[in-house]
Amino acid sequence: MFSLDKNNEVATTNLFTLVAAFEQTKNTVDKVLRNAPFIIRNYTQHLAKSNGKFIRAWALLICAMDNDDKIHQNAVTLASAIEVLHLATLVHDDVMDDATLRRGVITLQKKYGKKTAVICGDYLLAAALKLAGSIDNKDEFFKFNMPSYVEQICMGELRQHVNNGNINISFYRYFSIISGKTAALFEAAFYGGANLVEKEKDILSNYCKLGKYLGMIFQLMDDCIDFEIDEAIAKKNVQSDYEQGVITLPLIYTFHKDEDIKNKASLGQLDRKELNKAVLKAGGLDFTKMISKKYYNKFTKTMSLIDLSEEKRYQLMQILDKAFYGLRNESLKAEGK
Repeated sequence: MFSLDKNNEVATTNLFTLVAAFEQTKNTVDKVLRNAPFIIRNYTQHLAKSNGKFIRAWALLICAMDNDDKIHQNAVTLASAIEVLHLATLVHDDVMDDATLRRGVITLQKKYGKKTAVICGDYLLAAALKLAGSIDNKDEFFKFNMPSYVEQICMGELRQHVNNGNINISFYRYFSIISGKTAALFEAAFYGGANLVEKEKDILSNYCKLGKYLGMIFQLMDDCIDFEIDEAIAKKNVQSDYEQGVITLPLIYTFHKDEDIKNKASLGQLDRKELNKAVLKAGGLDFTKMISKKYYNKFTKTMSLIDLSEEKRYQLMQILDKAFYGLRNESLKAEGK
């Protein structure tokens, strides 16, 4: 999945190598899901069957690496909380999108119903906040200000819902949506990790920027996935954003370039096949990737302003490339290219 450290042994009682911290994080999340209260355990155990990539948790752990490339137990706890929070947002997203597949497994809402899924998502949100608050240094929890990031995520989701089906949505409004809906959680991960090892505000601000840039890249490339990658590789529903009323950047650009296609969309006369051709012809995917590349360059420029160990810089570049190239590389491998 990612390129990892050379060994995975615990350095001291509460200091870990990156691999060991990552394994601890996965075990903690698994424990939260499998040992939930009995009344909800059947549902959370279903969620435990699917294997996420833990990208946000991985990012937090990288940012929490100290000068010796070691990671404190508090970072493991916060990384676990971030991952549980992310899972809560996915459960709610699947309800809103009426999705049937997530991470290669049938969604909670499809298997058990929307009401159950909503309640389960609420439980996971509470579990994430409780977990984050369990770190041994409460000052670090309050500095992290996780509830504020939860608020940003909710506002991003609400903005997307309000603009559902809005084919006149502006570029500015779209970026406002994804900066909350997706980028806020990445920013939280970067800030949460860095806050454990850095004290200077300027440095922490740069880590926040890195998280935001990575989140924007992740969402923009996900927009392209809906057009380019099949369900078997994505392990979730694709070719479905437009049908769910979600107007992504490739569509916004296409509607801006092709008034006839936009008019057809407004009349409900635009089918998926014609839409795909229009996006390709207008250059919607190329435009989206170009914007994503700009965030990629912003990430590398900002990273150069931070004094990082060789290993930490390497791992940050690995996660950046994973966000920008990841599933596209997997798609090319599947095609034998």
